[in-house]
Amino acid sequence: MATYVLVPGADGTAWYWHLVAPLLRAEGHEVVTLDLPSHDTANLDEFAEAIAAAVHAAVPDAAAPGAPLVLVAQSLGGFSAPLVCGKLPVDRLVLVNAMVPSPGESAGEWWGNVGQAEAREAYAAALGRTGADAEFDPRTDFFHDVPAALTEEAFASEPAGPPPGVFAQPWPLPAWPDVPTRFLQGRGDRFFPLEFQRRLARERLGLDVEELPGGHLVALSHPRELADALLRSA
Repeated sequence: MATYVLVPGADGTAWYWHLVAPLLRAEGHEVVTLDLPSHDTANLDEFAEAIAAAVHAAVPDAAAPGAPLVLVAQSLGGFSAPLVCGKLPVDRLVLVNAMVPSPGESAGEWWGNVGQAEAREAYAAALGRTGADAEFDPRTDFFHDVPAALTEEAFASEPAGPPPGVFAQPWPLPAWPDVPTRFLQGRGDRFFPLEFQRRLARERLGLDVEELPGGHLVALSHPRELADALLRSA
């Protein structure tokens, strides 16, 4: 059986994975989730240390040969999860609606470098959203396909969001880790549209995107489908 390490995106909370984790555990797998550091001076290196520490605490023999270690990264987690590959014997890396960095590129620079704003606006127009309706709104861009009760639960507490250092630190690796990587993408993602992600995955990783139903928050809108896709990584 595998050990799945589920890394959250910009909200930085384990809660994002609370529907997917039990589905993986029900199949006999170990699952590690965590809240990422939220203090102002935290950066990508500290995120990677926190992820590795959470794995060691939950699965002390994770570094021993045996069950595969599958590292799963949502959205902004695409910047921090690859750094863990130098700290743990990661067997597979799975990106979910993720950002893909280039060496030396900060998460703050990424948006302009890849043309995310233009891609989001073009997709909004294709959906018939114009004017004020096309402006970014988390409920419209992130939670449009998430059940109402889960949406209200998410908005009941205001997460601190990622620390500034996470966006300022240049991505420190010289290249993408030499670890088998998959790229899962919600076909209805309004924030990182599917065709935008196809281009990014191809240009930066040489990978084809594997489509899933749902938008940016697939773990909340389609947990069963995402869990099934992750199980295929084991």
